[in-house]
Amino acid sequence: MVTKVVTGAILGVECRIVTVEVDVSNGLPQTEMVGKLSGEVREAEKRVRVALKNIGITMPPKRITINLAPAALQKEGTAYDLPIAIGLLAAAGRIGDDVLEDTFIAGELGLNGEIKAVRGVLPMVIAAKEHGMRRCILPGCNRREGAVVGGVEVCGYDALEELLNDLEQGALSVREESAEEPGEEKRESIPDYDEICGQEGMKRAMVIAAAGFHNLLMIGSPGAGKTMAAKRLPGILPPMRKEEQLEVSKIYSVAGLLHEKEALLSERPFIAPHHTATLQSLAGGGRIPMPGLISRAHKGVLFLDEAVHFSSSSLEVLRQPLEEKKIMIARACANYEFPAEFMLVMAINPCPCGNYPDPERCSCTQEQVKRYLGRLSGPLLDRIDLCIEMGRLKPEALKKKHGGRSDVGSAMMREQVIRARRMQEKRFAGTGLMFNAQMGVKEIEKYIRLKPEDERFLNEAYEHMNLSLRSYHRLLRVSRTIADLDESEAIETKHLNEALCYRGIEDRYWHGGGAL
Repeated sequence: MVTKVVTGAILGVECRIVTVEVDVSNGLPQTEMVGKLSGEVREAEKRVRVALKNIGITMPPKRITINLAPAALQKEGTAYDLPIAIGLLAAAGRIGDDVLEDTFIAGELGLNGEIKAVRGVLPMVIAAKEHGMRRCILPGCNRREGAVVGGVEVCGYDALEELLNDLEQGALSVREESAEEPGEEKRESIPDYDEICGQEGMKRAMVIAAAGFHNLLMIGSPGAGKTMAAKRLPGILPPMRKEEQLEVSKIYSVAGLLHEKEALLSERPFIAPHHTATLQSLAGGGRIPMPGLISRAHKGVLFLDEAVHFSSSSLEVLRQPLEEKKIMIARACANYEFPAEFMLVMAINPCPCGNYPDPERCSCTQEQVKRYLGRLSGPLLDRIDLCIEMGRLKPEALKKKHGGRSDVGSAMMREQVIRARRMQEKRFAGTGLMFNAQMGVKEIEKYIRLKPEDERFLNEAYEHMNLSLRSYHRLLRVSRTIADLDESEAIETKHLNEALCYRGIEDRYWHGGGAL
């Protein structure tokens, strides 16, 4: 008789249901495992046998065949240890088949019978729920992570012997608990924009970018506050919905980065890699493909400080996810897809010395400036919605009231963002869209209407500024966000003008006296 135990295989950030089939029969004593297994999975047979021995259980000297179905699906990782052990015990008659009905099991075993944490528990529990499982048996360390899904019983165990005793008695330990959310405590730890004096133009651009989830490029001299501005951006971003929290948490679960006490991420990610980051660290990959920094910024911010110092291959890998909102990793055994819908924020100096275009302070030649700025390719710049210039502050700008703090702080900016966000929620209700930046060509035609004179004005700007069609559509999306911040249903000329101003900086540096 074949005993079956349900578990799961992680592919990308999704889980595929896998059935562990165990057959114990008379014959030459040996254990054989089949089903397209990686080295870690093949080693499970030795871990399981020793773990069972150390809790006082010896398998009968019979022929044991273990199949992980579907056989065509590549099996990776150590989460199969526990289901294999339970399958063997059930096949040996220690556990009744009815106890394992509609039960999903995953976990790694230590040689002493300890049940250790595994990656990807969140997508596993989601898949188990979708396939009608009524309960999940998981490592105790992963209990909170599994509990955030809801609608399915989650049983957490730290030792195989404890689990076996409960299975034999038919009464599993179920704890009703959910993940603790950091709430406002985490947000309060984010620096405030009121600590940045002046730079009101930057703060306005940050509000627009946060409200519409637009990509942003800051260019300015060293010390102008570019990095400070970016680090404060999470404090004004709109909160994530439950669906978004689950999407982001699945990525971190697969990467093994979810903290036991924070099994559901409630704040949008902010990822700021160093410019020495490799292509693989950004895009993801490895022998067992894992999400990279780009995917870990999903639904949040990817900040590239000193962007021109990143390798050209690292910068160009951003082009596909910026358009398709996902990143594909191809392997001989399978293709892996990782979500990558993020808000790109980049900061650069205008030249190697950082003082261009001030002729009195800049010591760079025109060729040096051109080569420096030219490290950002045209196609990548074409995917930037807002480009702002941040100049050096004058001493008098630092002498502000309120102890040197600015009047415009994160609380005020966040309030503006949330108001604009509500307008977008109402506009896109039932469409699956959440931000203006997500609008495609069809949505732009549906939701954006211009007066004849405004359309003529925008067409003239399109020709005069030599814009691409992609840039034209991005202008319309930014204009829509600016109108939302004004709580205006119609896009007016002033909204178009402001959106065009954020393309003018790019024209000045790359199509004027700068790189091109």
